[in-house]
Amino acid sequence: MKSISLLFALFLFSFGASAQRSSPPILGFEETIPSAILGLKRSVLIHLPVSNGGDKKKDTGRYPVIYLLDGPDNFNSVVSIVEHLEESGLCPPMMVVGIAHEDRLRELTTGVDKEFPGSVGTGEKFMSFVGKELIPYIDATYPTTTYRTFIGHSVGGLTVVNTLLHQPSLFNAYVSLDGALWWREHQVVREAQMLLLTQQYKGKALFMALANRLERGVDTVSVLKDTGSTTDLLRSNLRFIQEVKKNKANNLLFKHKFYENDDHASVRLIGEYDALRFAFGFYQLKIYDSELQNPDFDLKSLLTKHYQDVSERMGYAVRPSENQVNSLAYAMLRAKQLKKSKALFELNVANYPNSANTYDSIGDFYLETGNKAKAIEFFKKALQLAEIPETRNKVNALLPVK
Repeated sequence: MKSISLLFALFLFSFGASAQRSSPPILGFEETIPSAILGLKRSVLIHLPVSNGGDKKKDTGRYPVIYLLDGPDNFNSVVSIVEHLEESGLCPPMMVVGIAHEDRLRELTTGVDKEFPGSVGTGEKFMSFVGKELIPYIDATYPTTTYRTFIGHSVGGLTVVNTLLHQPSLFNAYVSLDGALWWREHQVVREAQMLLLTQQYKGKALFMALANRLERGVDTVSVLKDTGSTTDLLRSNLRFIQEVKKNKANNLLFKHKFYENDDHASVRLIGEYDALRFAFGFYQLKIYDSELQNPDFDLKSLLTKHYQDVSERMGYAVRPSENQVNSLAYAMLRAKQLKKSKALFELNVANYPNSANTYDSIGDFYLETGNKAKAIEFFKKALQLAEIPETRNKVNALLPVK
């Protein structure tokens, strides 16, 4: 039999968690989606970026989506991480879709494992629902982009790895948190030996988090020689990692991390954070103080080049955020670096021509530099788009009293 700790973890996450504790308020809202494939209605938790104000309108922005297995257990932690990373400029604003399960052991596995003869995994059917019903529904209802991330823990991690191998085009980034790759005597590892060799994964990323379940004096090298059930989960993950490393020509962007101080349950939070930092490692814009202080350094070109690279990685056009550019532009204005400031304000107007704030801001630039005519021109353009009391007061103060 599997070790007691592993059986208990599976039991807890499969059957006991909701019965033993009340769920905290979710950082989003719940929707029920009918499924012809599954023959029943499915509950999903949905979070729209705080920067979007929870608005579903497609003209307020478009967002990558994180699809999260075991939604009720993992939703709040992932939402909090995503909002923190966005606020810190480490990832784009993103939607999170948490999927609730009727029977997670059945939905997140395939076939029968000898240790669980009474449960027949129907993972292919569940993933058919995700790919053919859930994702199309989310794309049709919410302002999404084509970039998707898939996160799963334990048997959810097994589903993530299975999907990478058998449906690699469904997601861009895959995250397996202490995945139960031991299922059916390491079947997914055996399949990886062929599929990782023959498939191409350019533009795809995989992060694997491994919890520490080693006995004293045992390390991750010696565990590969072990045959006991207590090391089966870790051993199956390590063997899968070996297969990934043998097949670097498939261009899969890959990272794994062993968490010495975390167990099967606690590895979720730290693994989710590290996984998203890895998957969106290309997103962070680095500007050094020396570049800000150098009047001749071209900040506009730096921004343009960076977001061209980000766009290439994400598969669609990504612009620097209006607030990000505005903050830099005002900082340069205060530093009397007028050339930089003007270029940044103009970049914002070009990127967000329907934003009253961009015209108001460049109006501030011209007002500060003594060009009242230009300031009035841009303040009036802002007012044509939106009635902003502050902007109206600026115009009134500049126009001659009649």
